[in-house]
Amino acid sequence: MIRERLCREYTEEIERLERSLRELEEEITELRMQLRMKVKEVTDLSVENASLRHKVEMLKRRQDAVLELLKRLNLPVVVVDGEKFEDVDVDLGPDMRD
Repeated sequence: MIRERLCREYTEEIERLERSLRELEEEITELRMQLRMKVKEVTDLSVENASLRHKVEMLKRRQDAVLELLKRLNLPVVVVDGEKFEDVDVDLGPDMRD
């Protein structure tokens, strides 16, 4: 009787531990999937970042080449820094009536 009771308690404890183990394995699987998704996201962002850096570099080179060409042609050029340029409101009302 005592042996059966002890065995039943041990069996129940073993079953409880097995359920816990399965739940932990499922959680680990879910976390691995989340990790893979995050790694893919980071990789995609890294590739996009590298591509955008390359485009910016190419645009900078093109701008420098155009400015150099204009200098060699001795054409008057006004270069405006877009970051320091302020928007100006212009009233076109009088000109629109003409």
